[in-house]
Amino acid sequence: MYDYIIIGGGIVGLSTGMALQERFPSAKIAILEKEAKLASHQTGNNSGVIHSGIYYKPGSLKAKLAKSGNETMRRFCESKEIQHDICGKVIVAADKQELPHLENLYKRGLDNGLDIRKFSQEELREREPHVNGIEAIYVPQAGIVNYKEVCEKIGESIQEKDGEIFLNQRVRSISELADEVIIETDQSSFRGKYLINCAGLHSDRIAKMAGYIIDMQIVPFRGEYFQIKPERLGLVKNLIYPVPNPDFPFLGVHFTRMIDGKVDVGPNAVLSFKREGYKKTDFHLTDTAEILKFQGFWKLAGKYMKEGMDEMIRSFSKKKFVENAQRLLPELREDDLIPGPAGVRAQALTKDGSLVDDFQIINGKNSTHVCNAPSPAATASLEIGKIIAKGIPDKTVLMKA
Repeated sequence: MYDYIIIGGGIVGLSTGMALQERFPSAKIAILEKEAKLASHQTGNNSGVIHSGIYYKPGSLKAKLAKSGNETMRRFCESKEIQHDICGKVIVAADKQELPHLENLYKRGLDNGLDIRKFSQEELREREPHVNGIEAIYVPQAGIVNYKEVCEKIGESIQEKDGEIFLNQRVRSISELADEVIIETDQSSFRGKYLINCAGLHSDRIAKMAGYIIDMQIVPFRGEYFQIKPERLGLVKNLIYPVPNPDFPFLGVHFTRMIDGKVDVGPNAVLSFKREGYKKTDFHLTDTAEILKFQGFWKLAGKYMKEGMDEMIRSFSKKKFVENAQRLLPELREDDLIPGPAGVRAQALTKDGSLVDDFQIINGKNSTHVCNAPSPAATASLEIGKIIAKGIPDKTVLMKA
């Protein structure tokens, strides 16, 4: 019997496993991942940005853990010799109408304890010569990394301390009893004293499988990217972001230099008809039916109808996508872009159509469920793992008794 069983081999599940080993060195830990590789979904298909925490409501878990997680992730990368670059980013106001929003964001960053500064148009052009903007915020703490490599190193650390990682283990049923949890997968059966649900895109389903009724449902949104052709990479030096629309829950089209030197442009944020739907044509009947039956989705769709339609148009029209990107990078042309990767964001919604904005961690009898951990979860993952481990009872004592 295991002391702790973690469902989900993404960066949050792995970070939780490592944190548990640090708190309980003698604990017997198992991590179950349904895919053949770790970090196959949200973690392995994100932007690779080490975020600063500037966007998030002061006092929220996102704000606190993004800031502390930025520092922890940097130290971890240094200790494990993982290639990363704290290159900084600029958040750009393209016109006067965006200046009040930029100022609000600047104040929020200061409230969150960040060492940021304003850039004039001249300072912005010095840092990003091809950018169109009248003013910007410079965020020096932002960086880039390959989170798959981070996960590999965390996984190695867990196994070196006798933790076990099981791949190709799709969970089929969970029985949470008075003193143990029994998990049946399509390959085997696992018994443990405590369950931690870090299943990302399927976290709500795992919680329900364990017998918990939660007032939220995961709705998948696909982020679609283009990449700048190699011969035009000089248009972007580091990270360039627009001022986010305060009425829309996504950051807008931005330019991200990846750790391998490529530059992603995007994303479009569109509804995915499959929880792991990375292509426009991906469709899963059960996933789609769940979305369409969920009243929270329709309330959200009604609230953001115009913005949602604009995102859909840009998804199918490269011309419209480029027009949007040209607000920040006027020299960009359609033939400068080639199709890039896509990721799927697990966004939790409540029945009233509200986006669950902050991280949500729910405790059961013998289980903990991470039911909402969107961006900046990768940045904050090591700190999220510590919080989960801190709030979990010591099951190793029962083992020794």
